[in-house]
Amino acid sequence: QVQLEESGGGLVQAGGSLRLSCAASGGTFRSYTMGWFRQAPGKEREFVAAEFRNYGRSYYADSVKGRFTISRDNAKNTVYLQMNTLKPEDTGTYYCAADSRLILSSIRSDREYDYWGQGTQVTVSS
Repeated sequence: QVQLEESGGGLVQAGGSLRLSCAASGGTFRSYTMGWFRQAPGKEREFVAAEFRNYGRSYYADSVKGRFTISRDNAKNTVYLQMNTLKPEDTGTYYCAADSRLILSSIRSDREYDYWGQGTQVTVSS
């Protein structure tokens, strides 16, 4: 069983930056694919970024490519999402997710992740 806890959300002006953190406990961290998803009010939860397990590569939604960077520190059991050049449409609740068994082709599907954090709110003002 893996527990995930996000932090780092907040209110920022358009063009600003935030770094989200997700601390994991209860599993072998490097063996988990770690993902970030977000959900805006009235919208479906959507994929943002993920890093495949065991030192795999990173993947991004087209809407954040070039602005967001996912990274992990295996020694600290923590995954980060650095968000730069934020836009009002980036507003939402950001969730960290983890899974040890999903296949690469499913990395963007929230249904494939077994473990989820509680979420952290990001609000970008125009």
